Amino acid sequence: MKKFISTLILTVIVTAVFSQDNKPEVTCYSKYAKVFEKRGAYEITDSIYDDVIITIRKGSMADCFYGKVNVKNGNVDYHNIYLKFEDGTYEKLELRFKYEAKDIKITNGISNVILTEDEELVNVLFVKKIKPKKKKYAKAAEPDFDF
Repeated sequence: MKKFISTLILTVIVTAVFSQDNKPEVTCYSKYAKVFEKRGAYEITDSIYDDVIITIRKGSMADCFYGKVNVKNGNVDYHNIYLKFEDGTYEKLELRFKYEAKDIKITNGISNVILTEDEELVNVLFVKKIKPKKKKYAKAAEPDFDF
């Protein structure tokens, strides 16, 4: 009887552990990417942008920071990427590329991925350039007539 109860308890515990949903973790990057995908973004022109989000991802973890970047010739200038402190000042983000640095193009408001030596994925998101929500058609009410 003791073996039966022990086996039953062990089965319940193992079932509970392995039956949890394996949904992908929702990160700040995935939330932003979904908005950019649905709405799109206006063209990013050459300028200095101090209202961007800089995402740094590694594995399933992601951090999103306010930052400032310089856009030249339609590409993010990777020599001039800054993270913003809470007091409003900026610090230059020193990136060590895993591969030879190349142009960091911007597509639909999101920069191409920058891969660092530490296997971190870095993107620049131009959130102020997200297009507004599309208008929805007004639905008519269901008929409610007395026949």
